[in-house]
Amino acid sequence: MIPDGVKIVYVSREIERALGFPLGASYHIVSNATAYGDSIKIQHPEAVTLIKTSPATLLGTTDLLNRPETSALITPGARLLVFKNTVRVESAAIANRWKLLNPPAALSERIENKLSQIRWLGPLAQKYLPPHAMKVAKYITMKNPEPFILQWAHGHTGDGTMLIRDADELRAIQAKFPERMARVTAYVDGPSFTVNAAVAGDRILIGNVSYQITGLEPFTDNRLSTVGNDWGLACQLLSDNDRQAIETMVSDIGRKLMMDGWKGLFGVDLIKDQARGRLYLIEINARQPASVPFESSLQESARENSGTRDLTIFEAHLAALLDTPIPPDQNLIRISDGAQIIQRVTAHVQSMFDEAAARLTSSGYGVVSYQNAAPNADLLRVQSRRSIMSDHRQFNESGREIAEVIKSSHLNIAV
Repeated sequence: MIPDGVKIVYVSREIERALGFPLGASYHIVSNATAYGDSIKIQHPEAVTLIKTSPATLLGTTDLLNRPETSALITPGARLLVFKNTVRVESAAIANRWKLLNPPAALSERIENKLSQIRWLGPLAQKYLPPHAMKVAKYITMKNPEPFILQWAHGHTGDGTMLIRDADELRAIQAKFPERMARVTAYVDGPSFTVNAAVAGDRILIGNVSYQITGLEPFTDNRLSTVGNDWGLACQLLSDNDRQAIETMVSDIGRKLMMDGWKGLFGVDLIKDQARGRLYLIEINARQPASVPFESSLQESARENSGTRDLTIFEAHLAALLDTPIPPDQNLIRISDGAQIIQRVTAHVQSMFDEAAARLTSSGYGVVSYQNAAPNADLLRVQSRRSIMSDHRQFNESGREIAEVIKSSHLNIAV
C-alpha cells in the first residue's frame, strides 16, 4: 500500500483520527500526550510520537507541526498527512518544503463553506439540496409557520446550524447578527445518514452507509449535533431504491470533486424525508470524516472473516493520495453491523469518571477518551461491533446500556 522508501507521518490533535492504518516503519503518528495516546504508544512505541507540554495543553495541528520532534520525523522521503488541511497547515508545509498529501486547503474551504458550497455544486444544488436560498440575516422572513434551517458559512457537528421554529427565534438571531450572510433551507424531517467515499484516480469508491445518530441526550445539548453512526440500522432503514439513489448522489458529487483535482476521502451527509420518501443532501465534508477510523476497523474485521482482497476506506484514502492505482476488481469491504456514539461536552457533563470508561470496556465496548472542555467537543467515544439503535432516534438494549453508564457517571453537573 505504501511504496518502499516512503514514510507517512500523520499529524493530528486527536490520535484516534489517525488510527485507520497499521502502525509501523512506513506509517507514523504525531499527536498530543493523553491517556489514550499513551495506551497506543505502549503498543507501538517506535511508531507513535506524543508531544508533551507544560503546563499540559492540547496543541492544534499547526502547533504540533512547529515542534522540533515533528520536524525531525518529516525527512526527505516522508509524506505529511493531516486530518483536515488548512491555510496554516499548508503554509507550514510550504515553509518547511514538506510534501503534504492532503488536497488544497482552498478547495476544501470552497466545498465546506455553506455559502460557496451552493455555487460549487452548480446544478447539483438544485438536484439534491432541499429548497434553499442565501440571504443576509436581517432580510430573512417567516411567511408561514413552517420551520426552517439557518446556517452560517462555517459550523461543525451541528454548531452554526439552527432550527428556526418561530418568529421570536428568528428575531433573536437577527438582533445579534443582522448583517451576517446565511443559508436558509427548508426543514426536512426524517432519519439522516452518512457515507464515506474516496476519489481514487478515475474511480469513486463508495463506503458503507451509516445511520447518523443526531441530537440524542445525554450525548449532546444540540438537537442538530451528530453524535455517532450505526451501520447496522442503516441496513434496516434503507431500501434498495434508497441505496441506488445514495450511490448516484455520492457518485455525482465525487465526479465533481474529481474534476477539480480532489484526491482521497470525502463524506456526504443526507436525510430521508419521512413524508415523501425522498433523499436530500445535507452536507459535504471535504476532508477525512471522523467516522473513517472505526469504519476501517470494522472492515478489517470483516476481511479477516471473509478473506476478501478488497480495501478499507482508509486504505483507499492512502492509495488515492499516493497515486497508487487500485485494480478495477478491487473495491471497498462491505459491512452490515457496528456502531459508535460520542458523549460531547454539555451543560451537565463536562468530564467523565474513569470508572465509566472501565465499565463500558468491561462490557465489551471500545472506548476512546478525550481531554476537551469546549462546549459540544468530544469527551468519550464508545464503539460497538453491533448496532446500538433499534429505530430512528431509538436505542436498543446496548444503546440504553451506554446511555445509563453515562448518566450515572456525571462530573461537574451544572446546578
